[in-house]
Amino acid sequence: MNTSTTRSTQQWQAADAAHFLHPFTDFQALAKKGSRIITQAENIYLTDSDGHRILDAMSGLWCVNVGYGQQALIDAATRQLGQLPFYNAFFQTATPPAIELAELLAEVSPPGFSRVFFSGSGSEGNDTIVRMVRRYWDVLGQPQRSVILSRKNAYHGSTMAGASLGGMSGMHAQGGLPIPGIQHIEQPYWFENGGDMSREEFGRVAASWLEQKILAVGPEKVAAFIGEPVQGAGGVIVPPDSYWPEIQRICDKYGVLLVSDEVICGFGRTGHWFGCQRFGFKPDLITFAKGVTSGYIPLGGVLVGDRVAKVLIEQGGEFEHGYTYSGHPVACAVAVANIRLIQQLGLVQQVHDDTGPYLAELYKQLADHPLVVETQTCGLMAALQLGRRDGKGGGTRGQRFDESWSVGMVCRGHCFANGLIMRAVGDRMIIAPPLVITRAQIDEMAVLIRRCLDLTLQDCQRNGWL
Repeated sequence: MNTSTTRSTQQWQAADAAHFLHPFTDFQALAKKGSRIITQAENIYLTDSDGHRILDAMSGLWCVNVGYGQQALIDAATRQLGQLPFYNAFFQTATPPAIELAELLAEVSPPGFSRVFFSGSGSEGNDTIVRMVRRYWDVLGQPQRSVILSRKNAYHGSTMAGASLGGMSGMHAQGGLPIPGIQHIEQPYWFENGGDMSREEFGRVAASWLEQKILAVGPEKVAAFIGEPVQGAGGVIVPPDSYWPEIQRICDKYGVLLVSDEVICGFGRTGHWFGCQRFGFKPDLITFAKGVTSGYIPLGGVLVGDRVAKVLIEQGGEFEHGYTYSGHPVACAVAVANIRLIQQLGLVQQVHDDTGPYLAELYKQLADHPLVVETQTCGLMAALQLGRRDGKGGGTRGQRFDESWSVGMVCRGHCFANGLIMRAVGDRMIIAPPLVITRAQIDEMAVLIRRCLDLTLQDCQRNGWL
């Protein structure tokens, strides 16, 4: 078997094109272009097969919270592999790492969360949400309460249930989605939907769409509402502060379970252990993954609030659901080491008090760029909305570019070419760097971002888009 030291980039790309089908990819287009081959990583930097150093402003895929190369996590995996590499949680069996992690999660979670159900990913976690929510109401003698409400442009995974919960129209167009019993409301995206309203006024209006939907479906049929505290893959859509408290009030009014999908927002990303704490709401269930192990080993799950756990434990009987890798001992051991490291380094408080506010200040400065019509930050996640600042045809907040121009992808191309991983969601450029990033590295990142915006501006001017 050849290794990265004996194959050239072109050889890796050829083998990749011949055998590896990538997620969310046009396979034919990628085969023609050739994949980017990442061979090493340290701290917040990647190295590709040609030796280029790249600042990873997306934490892998929103997950490498403690950065790359943390020896404590590597050692935890190695020790557990030597002692007990695997055993399942079926047959009335448990392993010490799974128990220890469950205890630790109860410690760092919001009050009222003392139990956890493990999965292998966030997608599986949200499949569990569907099963658990419907089981809860069934046990209470209300099986008709099976409809789960979500939002357009939300992302809750790519399994059949996860993709159905999500509100991505492109995903729904493939595979006959959503599955029955899942409906969507509009997202709290002020730039797109706010009109002439202030952010706070719009937040209350956007929340009212949930009540309208509950009444349209029938309160006696609605089981739960699920939402990301901040919509991540949808473009780092940070809702107004008025939004989530009103969502909470509406769910409480109709007895609807409230689910916080914290796959991206959990474990310090927003400057709190969980995003629901940042926005001041109290969910009944919390989906987690990604940051729980900083991506070193796959792991996900559901934190089960006392309201739901009491019913399932005391009245529910057997819960006919689970996975081979629920509570995988190696993944759980790494998660324990990861959470302990986050605590030891004080990363949650650092994001809250220092690096999060510092990033926000630098993004206010980026707002002066001719291509930027909106900036948003929340902890260590941020977005730049690209558009025309003259406002022609677009109201007071500026005008979107023609979608066919793919200005966001133009900007992303410049980012990759200049040693920066920055994601494009349409013409919305987003980042979520590792929580270990320093102020000096944030400065370095901001310089790269401005350089890439300048290069994109030149392309827009050259093509007559401005």
